[in-house]
Amino acid sequence: MAEKGRGGGIVSLPSLTGLRWTAALMVFLYHVHIVEYFGGRANDLVTFAFGAGNSGVSFFFVLSGFVLAWSSATAPTGRRVLTFYRRRFARVYPLHLVTVAFALLMAVAFAPDTKQGLRPLAANLGLVQSWVLEIPYFQGLNPVSWSLACEAFFYLCFPLLLWPLRRLGPRSAWPVAACALAAVLAVPTVWELTGVPDGTIWSQYFFPLVRLPEFVLGIAVAELVRSGRWRGPGLTASLALAMGGYFLSYQADYAYRSVACTVVGFTCLIAAAARADVAGEPSPWRGRLSVKLGEVSFAFYMVHILVIRTGEHLFGGHPKLPLWDGGLLVLAAAFSVSLALAWALHTWVEVPGRRLLLRRWRGTSAARP
Repeated sequence: MAEKGRGGGIVSLPSLTGLRWTAALMVFLYHVHIVEYFGGRANDLVTFAFGAGNSGVSFFFVLSGFVLAWSSATAPTGRRVLTFYRRRFARVYPLHLVTVAFALLMAVAFAPDTKQGLRPLAANLGLVQSWVLEIPYFQGLNPVSWSLACEAFFYLCFPLLLWPLRRLGPRSAWPVAACALAAVLAVPTVWELTGVPDGTIWSQYFFPLVRLPEFVLGIAVAELVRSGRWRGPGLTASLALAMGGYFLSYQADYAYRSVACTVVGFTCLIAAAARADVAGEPSPWRGRLSVKLGEVSFAFYMVHILVIRTGEHLFGGHPKLPLWDGGLLVLAAAFSVSLALAWALHTWVEVPGRRLLLRRWRGTSAARP
């Protein structure tokens, strides 16, 4: 992951690429837990280890804000805003479109009698499905794509968020980060105080407006790191903080599991990893394998749930296998197939699709008088 640092120079942040893979793997193992590939005591172990794996999505949201702010030498304004939107569209949409097609084929193959509503499909293709409080929308087709609807909203807001922050100067990033963190913690607190009415899980976890503070937090911390004002812990302490928050989260009340318990540790870890790369300090996520896996992490994230659900269908429901009697073998198969498909999609869809779209837009712009 190469990003622009201070002065417009290119600063490589390979550790953040490696961390992306770790977050994607967390989400994969969380869905293995949800679909119950394991039964008995093995399931209890998987639940303890990966029952909070959906917090990896929160990591992605903070990381997204950090990377976009870090890579923007100036806030997008004027025509540069359109260029920014085009690049973001080219980055995510080819892979989203192909995985939606896979999901439709799975629906036809596994549930031919189930009607696929045109409105949920249109919402999914338009990346607005997470704004609708109905399961066929925010969990239809490829379920993990709900997070892309959040990211699309974040991208839309990004120029409006970064411009005033840059105008006010680096000192303004501290109060912005504090307010964003307070908003993240306030959501589950309000949820707990008001009870659990219908739709609250959607409004706490899937609703893009509620997830926006995590993105803003990433932007503010990136500004602090860029300006040299970040005073967070180092890489080792940040990793310990992130792991402590992760294992604490499954012991906490449900409202605090997905974001609140892990957001501080994840944010510190992202900032510390970036600082380590800039300073040339050791990092466990900078190795060639970690970076390569990080490069395919988006494709892995987008395809893994389709593979896991296919396995669920082949077993006729939740497999609930013993650990040593088929469970590990099925897990290894699901992981291997997901990774192989991710590599293929990254190589033949994600990268060439992005290049094709950007080339066409550059050609159109060059043809204008």
